[in-house]
Amino acid sequence: QLQLVESGGGLVQPGGSLRLTCAGSGFVLDDYAIGWFRQAPGKEREEVSCINGGGDSRNYADSVKGRFTIFRDNAKNTVYLQMNSLKPEDTAVYYCAANARSYWYCQDDMDYWGRGTLVNVSS
Repeated sequence: QLQLVESGGGLVQPGGSLRLTCAGSGFVLDDYAIGWFRQAPGKEREEVSCINGGGDSRNYADSVKGRFTIFRDNAKNTVYLQMNSLKPEDTAVYYCAANARSYWYCQDDMDYWGRGTLVNVSS
């Protein structure tokens, strides 16, 4: 069974850091571009960051550039999102997703999705 499982969310104060983990099972993640998406209450889902299969091409939403870093460890079949200098507006459910149709890029209709992990940035 193909599965993505996120972990690492929680409550953090503004300015703090969290590292999210996306673990794959049932398939090899390095064949796919992997993205992190988020959805805040009352807002549409947005792409936060994407990394290609080899891990040498990344992109970020403008709102997180310079604060978030996406990286992957293909030996562990895992993708991470390091989030620093967190702001209240980063509060959302974060999802990882795999694009079975591309090694290089992410898109809104990714093929496999995790169930999400909640990040709450609040004092």
